[in-house]
Amino acid sequence: MASNRREFIKKSALGGIATLGIGILPEMGYASILGSNDRLNVAVIGVNGRAKALTTGINNYPNAKIIYTCDVDDLIIDKNNKYLERTIGYIPKVEKDFRKILDDKDVDAVFIATPEHWHAPMAIMALQAGKHVYVEKPCSHNPHENELLVAAQKKYGKVVQMGNQQRSAESSILAVQEIKDGIIGDVYKGEAYYSNNRGSIGIGKEIEVPSTLDWELWQGPAPRQKYKDNIHTYNWHWFRKWGTGEIHNNGTHEIDVCRWAMGLGMPDSVTSFGGKFTYDDDWEFTDNQQATFNYSDGKFITWTGNSRGLIQPNQPDRGTTIYGSKGVITLSRNEYKLFGLDGKLIKTVEEKAKSDTINTVGAGALDLYHIANFFDAIRLNKKQNAPIDDASISTQMCHLGNISQDVKRTIYIDAVSGKIKNDDEAMTYWKREYENGWEPKL
Repeated sequence: MASNRREFIKKSALGGIATLGIGILPEMGYASILGSNDRLNVAVIGVNGRAKALTTGINNYPNAKIIYTCDVDDLIIDKNNKYLERTIGYIPKVEKDFRKILDDKDVDAVFIATPEHWHAPMAIMALQAGKHVYVEKPCSHNPHENELLVAAQKKYGKVVQMGNQQRSAESSILAVQEIKDGIIGDVYKGEAYYSNNRGSIGIGKEIEVPSTLDWELWQGPAPRQKYKDNIHTYNWHWFRKWGTGEIHNNGTHEIDVCRWAMGLGMPDSVTSFGGKFTYDDDWEFTDNQQATFNYSDGKFITWTGNSRGLIQPNQPDRGTTIYGSKGVITLSRNEYKLFGLDGKLIKTVEEKAKSDTINTVGAGALDLYHIANFFDAIRLNKKQNAPIDDASISTQMCHLGNISQDVKRTIYIDAVSGKIKNDDEAMTYWKREYENGWEPKL
């Protein structure tokens, strides 16, 4: 019976991957865990967009089962139920209020793929309920929440992993090790970039809340406002109450890879330039941004974000470039390339299976690897590829990039605490206003 179940899971997962258009994956190497009888019961909270990649990754792991899905929108729930029935072969129990899931002692771990203003508060509540947490990036909406989440993980002792899935890419892991071994000499610069051509989000009109949507719970910790027709289901990314802009939405990934490859922690100073240059609409962040993170030893990381209108033709849609005294390495979700100082390609290492890069789901092989690493950390005490105390540093750097942009000057950082030094105005951005009764606490 167990063998039949495993075969069913494998076929269902492959079917889900094919549906997502990312090809058939190679064997995942789970021989070490197939004999175990214990199973992780999982809930997925927020089932629009990224949840499709997450449910595929969860279902691919032989010792995990999705027993709940959760969303505040009935239309999204219905669409997701049909998707799951088609791809994994069953429909888990459904809840609109995630708190009921946290009350269920049978739930071992939760996956959080909600709007960003919910990431840290929900993760902290899950930890307090005794659950392990996989939280999509960014792991917080503001620096204060970032600190709270790290403290909560330490207090409650559960596994918390952020969805910076390139940390689990075999080609990137190899490249980082080779950089550490000196393949490109002394590294000094990391370039992170993302290019897209997003359109206008228009000027929102106040309308009645759709009857299928629990707008009160959707807002959660954010101060209340009237519902508008250009917020739900994706454009919340570009509003400060709920989102954090492109530097978080996508920059977290590439900035994290630069920091990982260069062996860096918090910077000593952050400078950001940019603006909103394209459309006259409700978008509240920069749509083109250049941020630089400087370190005391002379190393630095740059982030170039082109959200809409200004595509750089000499670069692919996203990636990182690491510069060293003896060569250069480029890294993406799908490959690693090594170049000499003369610009000639020395070698290419490709991922065995591909991942999407700029669509809103971003699904691929790396999700499966990263989720498997999360589960292995819970079940087998294996080392995490993205533990929250480290992943949160990359999130905090993005917060600092936005703060520098907002105050329009360089900000200076205590590299040990991560706090902004001697700048009262900049520190006013450290924490958000919360709706009464919703502020996260340890």
